Amino acid sequence: MTQKKVLSIFEILIIIGIALFPLLLSFPFRVNIFLSWEGAYRMSEGQLPFRDFGTPLGGMYWVVPAIFFKIFGAQLITLVKAQAFINIISGLVFRQILIKVSVIPAVRAASVLLYSITFSFFNFWPWYNHTAIVYGLISIAFILQFIFSENDKSKWLWILLASLFTFFSFFTKQDAGGLMFFIGIFLLLYISWLEKRWLPSVVYAGGTVLFTVIAVLFFSQFEFSYWFNHGQPPHNARVSGADIINEFFSESQWLKFYIFIIVLLSVARFKDARSFLADKRETVFLLLTLGILCLAAIFQITSYTPVNSNIFFHGFAFAFIMHYLIQYLPFKINNTWVFSLLSIGIMLWWSQLYWNYIQRIFIKSSKEEGIVQSATGENVVGLHNARLRPPGEESTIIPQGKWIYSNLPTLKKIKLPEPTVMGIQRLMELDIVKNKKDIKVLNMSELTFLAAEIPYALERSPRFPLWYHLGVGMFNREAEMFEDRIRNNYYDVVLFEYMPGLNNFYPFRVRDTLKLHYQQIDSFIAPRNSEPGTIEIYIKKP
Repeated sequence: MTQKKVLSIFEILIIIGIALFPLLLSFPFRVNIFLSWEGAYRMSEGQLPFRDFGTPLGGMYWVVPAIFFKIFGAQLITLVKAQAFINIISGLVFRQILIKVSVIPAVRAASVLLYSITFSFFNFWPWYNHTAIVYGLISIAFILQFIFSENDKSKWLWILLASLFTFFSFFTKQDAGGLMFFIGIFLLLYISWLEKRWLPSVVYAGGTVLFTVIAVLFFSQFEFSYWFNHGQPPHNARVSGADIINEFFSESQWLKFYIFIIVLLSVARFKDARSFLADKRETVFLLLTLGILCLAAIFQITSYTPVNSNIFFHGFAFAFIMHYLIQYLPFKINNTWVFSLLSIGIMLWWSQLYWNYIQRIFIKSSKEEGIVQSATGENVVGLHNARLRPPGEESTIIPQGKWIYSNLPTLKKIKLPEPTVMGIQRLMELDIVKNKKDIKVLNMSELTFLAAEIPYALERSPRFPLWYHLGVGMFNREAEMFEDRIRNNYYDVVLFEYMPGLNNFYPFRVRDTLKLHYQQIDSFIAPRNSEPGTIEIYIKKP
């Protein structure tokens, strides 16, 4: 078996192994995962975005998790299974892109490793920013298939598939889809200029517009123009040129470093513009890499949650830089040794992504936490206890190492703080929850899985928001609707998560109305390890 064949097999094993590894673990409850669960649960029950619930995003984000809910059941751990599938597809697509631009096998395999441990291993829960990028990369892969395909009969199918997945990306997250479209159209415009054929660019742009128009026309009957965020009121546009420039020049060290090295390599590689533009494969590789870096620079501002939502760019930049650097080595390349050397470097470089799992087994945690005295009675101050938690915070933030399992089926392999588990049990034992049929529940909390556990029917309406972040997932119109229902005692039970440190993550004005018209009977801490929150339980006043 040749070295290239061995590396190809190893690439597949890396992609699948890293994607499936999280399925062997148990997890603490994930902050904000309530959105992934409820969207997937609703769609698995036959609901559609904009028709049955309002969302500023497109519905493509929940398609794969919803399918997995139908197959494996509506559990939080099913979301991890769905993401494992997405990560396998993502890794295979990245590998195919590198194959199309003829990256050296050793560099390609090492780049696959880097991409997998950063963009896959780091993202083992589904999130719309990640899913939108994966759809976009699939569209790029189809564009490259078109560019380098020799079969004229099937070439136009690749363009249409690229348009379709660009639309999927846009209908997952608008900024990612739009930026991926620009990368695709620039690549095709270059090919159109080089080959003096403008039809490919027209077909790709036209196909993307066509798929988008079909979806918009269908969903427009369900207040699509109100919900889908394209910068119109009541939404606010998130694209700020000042923020993008400020973040790029004040931070973004890796982006600037990569761009600098890539430009240097390109100048050394191509002596003049004519020779550069005439080499289709290498020019496409350069344009694609620079396009990904530009996308990452903008994406980190328009999609700032989570912090590393643009981490995918490392794999592309690494592949480009190493592909050309290694060609300047003064000896014949041995793919096995080059791959081994690059892999060791990558694992050292990104050790923070896996070290937390290793240190739990091999390294004992320090006991110097809180106020500690030495054997002689002196106060001990060190790395682990130089800063103390503010008074009162000890009761609201519990280290994840002390979280426990719940016996609820939806929470299989998921840990929560013990007070949260006890609070959920008290809620489930309420007479109105146990005995009232067709119970009406307003769940303004992260415990959205209770819809399957109590159970209660989720409200369905083009005017009902999927989530309750005021100014993001809902607006004053929806807040007034909930306030009216609360004043009229519409709900039997209301769960409200109060987080004073976050800007109306759950609307403060609705809580004020609850305090006036409903009776609070319980409260317990929210399953969070960062910004503390309290889940309050309300019922109708006697």
